[in-house]
Amino acid sequence: MAIIGKIREKSVLLVVIIGLALLAFILGNYEKMSGGTEDVFGYGTVFGEKVNPEKYAAEAQKFVEQDAQQAQQEQKEYTQKDKDASEDKGWNYVVETTILEKEFEALGIEVNDTEFDSYLYGKDGFTVLPELLQSFADATGRLDEKKLQSTINQLQTSNKPEDQKRWEDSKKYYIERRKQEKYYAIIKQGVYVTKLEAEEEYNAQKEIKNISYVWNKYFDIKDESVKPTEAELQAYFDEHKGEKKFENASDSREVKYFDVMINPSKADSTKFNKEFETIKKGFATSTNDSVFVMANSDIKFYTNKHTATFRPEGDAKAQKGMTYPAAMDTVFKTAAIGQIVGPYQDNGNTRLAKIIDFNTKLCKVRHILISAPKGETKKIEAAQKKADSIVKLLNKDNFADFVTRFSEDPGSKEKGGVYENFLDYEMVPEFSAFATEKAIGTIGTVKTDFGIHIMEVMDRKAVKYPVLALIQKTLVASQETIDYKISEVDNIHININAQISNESDAAKKIELFDTIASKAGYMSRPARIETNKPMLFGFNTKMAEDKILKLAYNDEAEVGTLCSAPIKDKNRYIIAILASIRAKGTPEFNDVKDMIKAEVIKEKKAKRYIANMMGKSLEQIAKANGSKVTKADVTFANPQITEAGYEPQVIGAIFSQLKDGQKTLPLKGESGVFVIQLNKTVKAPATANYNVERDQLLATLKGSIINQARQALMKKADVVDNRRFMNAGIRRQA
Repeated sequence: MAIIGKIREKSVLLVVIIGLALLAFILGNYEKMSGGTEDVFGYGTVFGEKVNPEKYAAEAQKFVEQDAQQAQQEQKEYTQKDKDASEDKGWNYVVETTILEKEFEALGIEVNDTEFDSYLYGKDGFTVLPELLQSFADATGRLDEKKLQSTINQLQTSNKPEDQKRWEDSKKYYIERRKQEKYYAIIKQGVYVTKLEAEEEYNAQKEIKNISYVWNKYFDIKDESVKPTEAELQAYFDEHKGEKKFENASDSREVKYFDVMINPSKADSTKFNKEFETIKKGFATSTNDSVFVMANSDIKFYTNKHTATFRPEGDAKAQKGMTYPAAMDTVFKTAAIGQIVGPYQDNGNTRLAKIIDFNTKLCKVRHILISAPKGETKKIEAAQKKADSIVKLLNKDNFADFVTRFSEDPGSKEKGGVYENFLDYEMVPEFSAFATEKAIGTIGTVKTDFGIHIMEVMDRKAVKYPVLALIQKTLVASQETIDYKISEVDNIHININAQISNESDAAKKIELFDTIASKAGYMSRPARIETNKPMLFGFNTKMAEDKILKLAYNDEAEVGTLCSAPIKDKNRYIIAILASIRAKGTPEFNDVKDMIKAEVIKEKKAKRYIANMMGKSLEQIAKANGSKVTKADVTFANPQITEAGYEPQVIGAIFSQLKDGQKTLPLKGESGVFVIQLNKTVKAPATANYNVERDQLLATLKGSIINQARQALMKKADVVDNRRFMNAGIRRQA
């Protein structure tokens, strides 16, 4: 869940957006961008109807703003990938609400004003919503209805349009949330487990078969020794192409590509290390660290204050970018002031650190905040007067009670006003000075920009975190190295283009592509793109992704088409070829040839094993193949065999007709061929009922039914997500 807004001075309502939050970026005008009429899909379709672009833009923008704010609060970078994820939340929200609204309408699901009030205030059988209880609790921990109602009234009657919209968005959200709860409650009512199902589950769990088996693994026969012919592959395909595992679930295209990395050469590394040694000597003798850092570091930052306190990597309270490798913790904490540490590697960068001080006090205090805005003299004087009167009544024993009654700091009020395990730079200066300098047990007042604090120093721990002046540089490829790699990748591209241009068969073009890449020392790999929801992984830039999409989906795209030039993707160049165009349903032979080959090799290995295992005892088979006879207990509910793993077909054969003392013929399994002897069957104990199994099955079904329902609705709605094509400037007409 996400919360829109915060309660400040009791005037802003927390708005929750259940995992759908509110979202993302302002979209451009695609029609203007593409220079013509919009394609038949727009940004996407649900039930064949275009998604409203303004609605998507508004919802997406809210998610982006919320996620960016949360990242800032957590001191995390909000990257382009994070923004993309926020926009996806916006898309999912619009799609899901569009689908569910049709379901609500068909079923007549509504929420009237009386039900809405009961839901919001936790009355008439409704439980108080956790996020509202957190924000509107009274001193006893119960929902303060008057406080909540006051906030709603303030938003409704506010002269600020944004306040009124907060309430409208909140009300809309809670109504939608309640409708969803009612809808999924109806679906759950349709889930049922019969007595027979419960009995079968009981027997599947409790009946045990003790077996002895020999297992000859497919892995022990090298694939290279089994060479199926083209005719065998084609025959297998003709017989099995209708099976679901080979079926194309949707329209898609596959691009094969390999990358040539632009990494620093050995000469680049040697030169870099020499330069760093020179810098290290200068840093050690420098009398003006600030000037030296600014002149030599890629990161232009210096301060000799405690704000430059560094902590080991992984420390939850470390400032962003101000960490050192955890393995070097002892090195830093035992270094002397003025000592140089490094060079050392840190997240791909090379660093030199000079110890300029140590931060040595980890503080614990508690406080009561009497709020008073900075610059408002009368309010500050009134706050000071109130604080002085409280201090006279305050002692160590009643401090927590006074926090509950008077503190206006929501960040610490629920914890008795306590802040602990903080260093001086983590608080405002006046607050920190009191915490670090006053004797433990001291109670007094401190004025900050937030108002007047009544503070008690509770504890201080001795720590040793270094304050560092830092020089950071990154080893990058020289221009000479870059030019060499560009020449290499151009030559490979020219070679591929020349050779596939002389070949008319598309499949052979792909084989040539793979072969030339391999000979050049690179391995091609596939990138599959779903047409109705195009997503690419493993690429660093949108520009590279766009070029891959255009290669796969331009109007002239056909299998065997090579990219027109190497594609730049940050510190690498990519060469790509369109490897397949797959229509939904039964596949073409070349689309699943690799899968077919793997299956045929497996079949041939199985036949080889079966021929050698037929008519022999377990001991004879084990001796002949250098394996062993293994014992195991198995149940039908858990189709696992000790050491061999998941083998549902083999378990099924054991439980179908095999009797105690009997031995199976060789059985082809997932991981090898088995011969199994059933030693003993332990029947499930008699029981008066199967309520436990029934409840387990019912809980499992109800736990998965919502997700199953969502998937079914998405499939029914035939959702098309066309956003990525639009951003790449690719127009689809069908």
